[in-house]
Amino acid sequence: FLGAGKPPMYGDYEAQRHWQEVTYNLPIRQWYFNTTDNNLLYWGLDYPPLTAYHSLVCAYIAKLINPDWIALHTSRGYESQPHKLFMRTTVMVADLLVYIPAVILYCFSLKETSTKKKASIWGVALCILLYPGLILIDHGHFQYPLSLGLALWGALYLSYDWDLLGSAAFCLALNYKQMELYHSLPFFCYLLGKCFKKGLKGKGLVLLTKIAGTVVVSFAVCWLPFCTDVEQIMQVLRRLFPIDRGFVIITNYLFPPFQDKVANIWCSLSVLIKIKNIMSPETQLKLSFAVTLLSLLPACVKLTAQPSLRGFKFALVSCALSFFLFSFQVHEKSILLVSVPVCLIINEIPFMATWFLLVSTFSMLPLLLKDGLLLAYTVTMLAFLSVCTTSFSILEKTSAEDLQLKQFSLSLKGYVSWFKSFPKIVRMLFFLSLTLMAVLSVMSATVHPPQRFPDLFPLAVSVVSCLHFILFLVYFNVVILWDSKNSRSQKKIS
Repeated sequence: FLGAGKPPMYGDYEAQRHWQEVTYNLPIRQWYFNTTDNNLLYWGLDYPPLTAYHSLVCAYIAKLINPDWIALHTSRGYESQPHKLFMRTTVMVADLLVYIPAVILYCFSLKETSTKKKASIWGVALCILLYPGLILIDHGHFQYPLSLGLALWGALYLSYDWDLLGSAAFCLALNYKQMELYHSLPFFCYLLGKCFKKGLKGKGLVLLTKIAGTVVVSFAVCWLPFCTDVEQIMQVLRRLFPIDRGFVIITNYLFPPFQDKVANIWCSLSVLIKIKNIMSPETQLKLSFAVTLLSLLPACVKLTAQPSLRGFKFALVSCALSFFLFSFQVHEKSILLVSVPVCLIINEIPFMATWFLLVSTFSMLPLLLKDGLLLAYTVTMLAFLSVCTTSFSILEKTSAEDLQLKQFSLSLKGYVSWFKSFPKIVRMLFFLSLTLMAVLSVMSATVHPPQRFPDLFPLAVSVVSCLHFILFLVYFNVVILWDSKNSRSQKKIS
């Protein structure tokens, strides 16, 4: 684990262990407050209540096995093989109870018709479950997949038209990790669009009222122990969204320090333009907000006007990617919030989805190397590419129709002469991309950078990944805006 054995913070593994220590030994009213027993500068809780409750459940189990694992103060930096086995087991249990069932049931909800396609459901499930990024971060870097799993359950329920359950599941995801805000607009726009289509003077109003009630009740249940007074609620909110710590913190979120390269637009632009030197923190924040909003707008407007499950899934990808590229970032692993929605459309655009998922894992390479996961990174990437190639024959699905660009290509007919050779161009770019990622991966792992440019390879990985993500964002938005299937499928909602 990154930071293992390195005081004073010890790394993300210690953060998860420390939250168990805090939630077990301290009363709820102290979980988010700075006290003599809860130094918030030492991995203080900064995730919503469901994360704290999950930590408490794990702590009770840990107490039964070995009380030293969660002893107040004295357990800081505790590392042993039995405890690592326990912590890894808790991640596996979260996978087995929440994430994996959601993936399998989602694959069965695809409603394939032919026997041949039904047989491929397990191929789709296998490809999603073998996505290297989530495996490496959850089991290598160490985090829990619960927020992503709950969001998947939300998408699954919506696919069955169980809108209230879908709303509740997504509220739980948001109450586990606030970064689920990446997915909030597609959920909101899709459900609002359904209400509009049903008519806001009839069934639509009833549905809207039920959804609003479900959201209020879900949040109330999660926050109930913190509703004893207003200050409790405000303190939790301050921990989740630390805006009051000043624009210095916000600026670091927008333009992260270079010890952690994030493959977003601000980190990549800083190679050419030192934005912090020409803009005030307030201007930087406003710029980030404006660009993010503009990039979100097309997909959200289309989804609200023409709600469909297909449009919803593509909007999840587009909106999450917009947030990743243009809003404030603190970690490379935020790309997982884009990757999991991409997994939902891997059966529709297998070539582009596989390509994106490979790039998303590659974008986290500097972090994975710090974690000592080079071998695991190599093996999982090759296994994932092999399974996707076998399951979907991705290299044979590069035509405009296969890439969901038929309507777009028809609109360009007569203007772009090279569109006939489009499949060859796409395959060539794919192989060029794979080669570039492989070369940078090998160089990052084996070559010492020049002393003058110690961050050369991490920065190169970030810039290359960012360029990929910008092109993917354009691609997904083109698919959304030129997609005639949305218009047809929305009639079913009406």
